[in-house]
Amino acid sequence: MKVFQTLAAFSAVIASAEAFAPSANLSSRLSTSLNMEAEIQFVKGLKEKVVPDIKLTRAVDGSSGIATFKFANPNVFDASTASQGEITGLFLVDEEGEMSTSDVNANFVNGKPQSIDATLVMMSPAEWDRFMRFMERYGEANGLGFNKA
Repeated sequence: MKVFQTLAAFSAVIASAEAFAPSANLSSRLSTSLNMEAEIQFVKGLKEKVVPDIKLTRAVDGSSGIATFKFANPNVFDASTASQGEITGLFLVDEEGEMSTSDVNANFVNGKPQSIDATLVMMSPAEWDRFMRFMERYGEANGLGFNKA
């Protein structure tokens, strides 16, 4: 009898869980609502308009990689954006979500900010693939191409 009660309780839990399962047309709703342009941000919510020079290196076995970004005179230094907040990292935002790094350095000449260097370390093939998908979207949005060295 105890087994029957356990099975009955288990099937009730499964039935109630189905009520919270995604509907069949969820993917079509998500693709329209999340179809956003890929962008780079230093302050969350503030799109960086300057397109960086990006250099990629990858381990021979493909287990890790590094993306190095160089922004010359980024708009985050503009006086008009100062009220938006402080630089808290580099955020790569697209329809899949966000990747980020706090390895961000500003370069100054005569006391004035001139450029920003940032490094994103990818520790797995999955992170590398995710970054490459972001870069495809970012490249399409900004008219960029990929040159293999």
